[in-house]
Amino acid sequence: MDFILGFALLLIFQLLGEMLVIFFELPVSGPVVGIVLLLAALIVKGSVGKPLNTASTTLLGHLSIMFVPISVGLMAHFELLMNEWLAITITLIGSTVIMLASTALMMSFASKFLVKETKHDL
Repeated sequence: MDFILGFALLLIFQLLGEMLVIFFELPVSGPVVGIVLLLAALIVKGSVGKPLNTASTTLLGHLSIMFVPISVGLMAHFELLMNEWLAITITLIGSTVIMLASTALMMSFASKFLVKETKHDL
């Protein structure tokens, strides 16, 4: 029963996100808005309830099933991938380098404010 309640809660927040996107004509997907609303609700509440915890843990346990449609799509467009392999490879490598560099810079910036310096006597 906890799974059904938690899953229903996830779907309700997704529906709220979709409604807000349609109503305000936002350039963001409904599930993204819904997950931000869920995050805000969890911050206000201060904890994750048992139903939501059960549903999310169960769904994460079956996450690999979500990649099956992606794999089928890749095989359906195999010829296109072979024609554009260089552009795809450059884009993947470039975006990975940019992501790693930006993460390192943000960690460096955040560590100056979040980590207190400690002096070690040797």
